[in-house]
Amino acid sequence: MGLALAGCLLLLLNQWRRAGRLGRALGSRPRHRGWKLVLRLLTGACLLGAALGPALGVSQQPVRTAGKDVWLLVDVSRSMDAPDVAPSRLLRAQAELQTLVAQFPADRLGLVVFGAEAVVQCPLTFDQDAVQVFISTLRTSLLPAGPTTLRTPLELVLSRLTPSAGATVPAATAPRATALVVVSDGEDFGENLEPVLRALGRTGARIYAVGVGTAEGAEIPKAGGAVVRDGRGRVVRSRLRAAPLRQLATQTGGQYGELNNQQNGFTMLGQSLRTMQGTAEQVRTVAVADNRYRYPLAAALLLLLLDIVLTVTIIRPS
Repeated sequence: MGLALAGCLLLLLNQWRRAGRLGRALGSRPRHRGWKLVLRLLTGACLLGAALGPALGVSQQPVRTAGKDVWLLVDVSRSMDAPDVAPSRLLRAQAELQTLVAQFPADRLGLVVFGAEAVVQCPLTFDQDAVQVFISTLRTSLLPAGPTTLRTPLELVLSRLTPSAGATVPAATAPRATALVVVSDGEDFGENLEPVLRALGRTGARIYAVGVGTAEGAEIPKAGGAVVRDGRGRVVRSRLRAAPLRQLATQTGGQYGELNNQQNGFTMLGQSLRTMQGTAEQVRTVAVADNRYRYPLAAALLLLLLDIVLTVTIIRPS
């Protein structure tokens, strides 16, 4: 914008000098051309003002969205520190989740962390920035150590999808399309997943699972350079267990992918979620700044018209 303005000024000054030389040669006085220069400078100022888009006031505008609810269920158990996926399973998953979140500005997103227990870290929200902040704080120390269970986070989300006893749901409220994104290395020491998967299936929710890790696995590091050992003192080697994650996706009509140094299941996941249509149209009200560029633009057009209509007499008839 600054370069364009400087170029216009140079062209105007060059034209003024050329017209001045011609006027002096023909005996025209500078004041006969001065008002033209003022008119063109005012025109340029108005055009610049219109290009800058002056805003005055804020109005509320309705925005219609056929959105989805996307729950991010992230495993933060100690095994997610394994470095078989560089720099570690959890750190790589964090980076991919932040990229994924940015692809769904019109959808509600929520975050659940799980390990031996499950906690809603961020409720469903349209605020992408808030979700990004919570994702950036994920650590394996967020929850107490213990055996990981996949059933607990699924039951937690199910409780948010199913109205509680005695609760009334307005007849005009249609259920929103819901997707669960489970990010885990698949280690599961919980109970049978069948009952909760059947219940989720009845709600129409789909599970998209991403297995983080490799079949070869890796040792789990601890502070001070040590590694995790079992009760017998043997070094624990954590490996990706794909079977339970595949079960989650298969029984709910979702998809399964893997995240490691060779594959990125989040690419497939993002494409599948984008094609998943929202089942409920929602009207949101957003604040929009009123752009008043029309006024300086109209003034510039009027000044240009005057510049064309009003002429300067350079050669006077004898």
